[in-house]
Amino acid sequence: MQVLRGSAHAVVGRPGNTTCRTICLPYCASNNAKTWSLRTSCQQRQPLTLNARGRIADVQTAASSAVSQKIAVSEEISGLRGQSYFVSNSDKQRFKEQGYVHLPGVMTDEELKQDIDNVYEAFLNGTIKVPGKDLCDMSGNQEGRTPDQFTLYNVMLPRVYHPALQGNLYERRCKDIADQLQGGDMHIDYDQILAKRPHSEDAVFAWHQDMAYWPPFTSDISAATCWLAVSDSTEENGCMRFLPGSQKETELRKHAPVGKTRQDSHALYLSLKADDSVVPVPIKRGDITVHDERVAHGSGPNLSSGWRKAYVVAFRKAECIAEERSLGFTHSHNDEYNWDVFQQHSK
Repeated sequence: MQVLRGSAHAVVGRPGNTTCRTICLPYCASNNAKTWSLRTSCQQRQPLTLNARGRIADVQTAASSAVSQKIAVSEEISGLRGQSYFVSNSDKQRFKEQGYVHLPGVMTDEELKQDIDNVYEAFLNGTIKVPGKDLCDMSGNQEGRTPDQFTLYNVMLPRVYHPALQGNLYERRCKDIADQLQGGDMHIDYDQILAKRPHSEDAVFAWHQDMAYWPPFTSDISAATCWLAVSDSTEENGCMRFLPGSQKETELRKHAPVGKTRQDSHALYLSLKADDSVVPVPIKRGDITVHDERVAHGSGPNLSSGWRKAYVVAFRKAECIAEERSLGFTHSHNDEYNWDVFQQHSK
């Protein structure tokens, strides 16, 4: 048995035997006892030459090559880099082409427990008070219901009603993500809690484009809406669904109120076309989807025995947010200036 050691790696194998036990970097012996190789794949090996003393002549170069290959691979995979989140070029392209992208592992379970879970429950059980229409049922069946009966429990602007949420880790990571997807200068426009009660067939968020809820603007309307799965989001409990590429349509689709007025329901809906191709996007707790301002999306009912919990933070350009606020538009459902006032999307 020969034991070959590099600066940070050790490999155990037998010369002449292509099977070896590997620690860290996988070196394998070829049939030539004087030649070893760094296995980068089963079919691709880089030969390493032993010197007169039986040691690898250029182990540092080999190790550096392996590290470089690992870095190159990691740069093609979205994920956490320290406290920030790196978005790969391929995911940036997906966002551009589809209007949305799924990014895994934005928050760990421990981070959710520390920063999100307790506050989220306090909103659900009414410990944190939310005034007026910023607490509502987005299913379209709000009339006559009390909050403990809402099936699509919606809280607008939770960071306003619980300022301790402001600046949390999730917001900071999503700021990094939004800047990478939309070229920088992205800032929080609004946030939102969306929770679907168990066994609720009517807990459907109707198909819509976000721009239908927003007034027309003269500034850059680029948006990145980050939708966090606080619980696993599945097809059974009402995960997000998208129409990939619908953001490229030249005209915004026509929308209509789910209820007769905004007093009945704040929700809008659009009708799908016969050739629309719906893509459900189930994601794990801690994952997010990010969508732009024009892609058509919605979500189905919760037929499961548990709550489906989501936490949304939406980002837009600073100039656009300033223009919104100058119009008196804050995304609060209590705003006087809202879709039922500007009505540019009604049928």
